[in-house]
Amino acid sequence: NVTTYNAVAMAIITLQTFAGMWINAFIVSVLCVSWVKKRSFNTNEKILLLLGCSRVGYLCTAWVGSFIENIYSFCVYVHQKIQIISALLSFFNIFSLWISAILSVFYCIKIANFQHTFFIYLKVRIDRIVPWLMLTSVPVSLGVSVFVYIVIDEARCDNNNCTTSGYLWHLTVRPELHFFPLYFFTGFVYATAFAAVISSALLLLFSLWRHKHRMQTKSGKNVSVDAHIKAMKSILSFFFIDTIQFIILILSLIYSLKKEKAVMFFITFFLYSFSAAHSLILIFSNPKLEKTLLRTL
Repeated sequence: NVTTYNAVAMAIITLQTFAGMWINAFIVSVLCVSWVKKRSFNTNEKILLLLGCSRVGYLCTAWVGSFIENIYSFCVYVHQKIQIISALLSFFNIFSLWISAILSVFYCIKIANFQHTFFIYLKVRIDRIVPWLMLTSVPVSLGVSVFVYIVIDEARCDNNNCTTSGYLWHLTVRPELHFFPLYFFTGFVYATAFAAVISSALLLLFSLWRHKHRMQTKSGKNVSVDAHIKAMKSILSFFFIDTIQFIILILSLIYSLKKEKAVMFFITFFLYSFSAAHSLILIFSNPKLEKTLLRTL
């Protein structure tokens, strides 16, 4: 029964959305309260604040899109509905991916210890560079979302009598060929953000290995090694989650035009889960957020 399937799928998605929004709203609220108290934000808190806000926006937009698709599917064919939702979803998705990548790079540069001149330059100026990187991610995300809107609007059937998915796309060529430039560009953005996470993890791992060898003749607990290990746990967690998320995002591009609802539900389920899981790791890797969460619970 299609109606039952849609209702069950929507119930699961709603629970995931509520959990993800609660977790990310918690991060945003704690950081905002902290800012009100001390009237200042360090670089790490700025990244976490933007990441939390972007994920709340992504989850809200994704839930609205899922609600319309599963409950009020006829609204999909209302003019500009699918274009606007797809564009907003792309903006928040790309923006959160870039901010997550910037966070991994920030951890790497702050914690890792290399004597190369360029790395020392980055280490000294990273607090000034990060705001510019975050600012740059806005036009990049906006550019992708505008591209998404234009491509879908060109392919969208303008006939008001379109009431079935067979008439959704009004194209003289196959949809796969029409959307290929969009998929290629979006996949390139995904791959660039993922490459930044991989590079950060490998560099930090190498730094930890080299530092431990330098300190192997010293006895006792070394604070720098502990900092490396803690940061490495966070980076490896990000790496693991981002790897699976990257694979799922590529699968979402492949199956977006295919009528396989079970596969798309599987993809949607994991995308919602990764948003909440990554934010939980951020909370438990940050002493202030972890302490506040435990006290709140």
